[in-house]
Amino acid sequence: MTQQRQLKIGILGTRGIPNRYGGFEQCAEHLALGLTQKGHEVCVYNSSHHEYKDSRWNGVRIIHCYDPEHKLGTAGQFIYDLNCINDARKRRFDIVLQLGYTSSSVWYWRWPRRAWNIVNMDGLEWKRSKYSGTVQRFLKLAERLAARHGDVLIADSKGIQEYLQAAYQQPSVFIPYGAEVFGDPDKHVLQPYGLAPFRYHLLIARMEPENNIEMIIRGYLSAGSGDPLVVIGKTDNRFGTYLKDTYGGRAGVTFAGGIYDPVVVNNLRYYSGLYFHGHSVGGTNPSLLEAMGCNALIAAHDNIFNRSILGEDAFYFREEKEIAALVSGFGDKFRFARFLQHNQDKIRTRYHWPAIVDAYEQVMLRAAG
Repeated sequence: MTQQRQLKIGILGTRGIPNRYGGFEQCAEHLALGLTQKGHEVCVYNSSHHEYKDSRWNGVRIIHCYDPEHKLGTAGQFIYDLNCINDARKRRFDIVLQLGYTSSSVWYWRWPRRAWNIVNMDGLEWKRSKYSGTVQRFLKLAERLAARHGDVLIADSKGIQEYLQAAYQQPSVFIPYGAEVFGDPDKHVLQPYGLAPFRYHLLIARMEPENNIEMIIRGYLSAGSGDPLVVIGKTDNRFGTYLKDTYGGRAGVTFAGGIYDPVVVNNLRYYSGLYFHGHSVGGTNPSLLEAMGCNALIAAHDNIFNRSILGEDAFYFREEKEIAALVSGFGDKFRFARFLQHNQDKIRTRYHWPAIVDAYEQVMLRAAG
């Protein structure tokens, strides 16, 4: 049997590992650990502000790069990415994996030319309504640069894959994010929040207009449900402040703020009645996969990204009256046990981290082979 080639891999585009931030950092952590366990040499670039300061983490090499974001704001992200790219040019990587493109594709002319540059194309960032027209136009340019100059493109959603082909005539490899099945529920976790199992509805999202949070709240209120709606997410931005000021005093609506303890969040998902997922922009959303793994009964905004993941195993909405109908008609969550089982099966098979690590490895081996 031919021995598999060992690759030298650099992972850029995140604040670093271990994960303390979000989706791409979670992805970097799983990929770095999994690829290292398969015998590859993996380096992950960490922001100088990351709390982890060692040079190794579970066999993964950590390269710390200066990040001036705390001084320069958003502009600092571009400089951090450039610092990582300039360092990567010296490392003789076989593969450079760029997780995202928003602040790195403008430096495409500095990408290491001896390495295969693989780019995870993320979601349609330029569609996010929180950005000004100028920023949206820049993000569209950044997307185009990444699509044109990446050696291999990764699409985390079938919808993104179709978009890249239609917009840029560029093929891509579909590899989604991963999640895990939550199998250790504890109803006592609900007590500090005054919630009863399966007698509340849940919404977890960043407070941004494209996540349809206001539509969900208004639909819930018009239903006149006796079960509360719990909204999890920081409300310290402009839209979050507006939502809390407008609806925070309404009976049944509770803004719980940001909750980051995964044990608490997973139990809140598990014991929820309806779990609302209003995201309308982006590819495979990690929080949606996590909800599926937590046996949540999902009501999702009706778009290609959510449907490509959930299929027929969820409720869908596009307007307030559909949300109101779902809330009014909600009875026993376990009447829809097939939805719950099918979605957990997807996590075990399709959105399973070991399988996703395998898929990335095969792409890398083919590129470098």
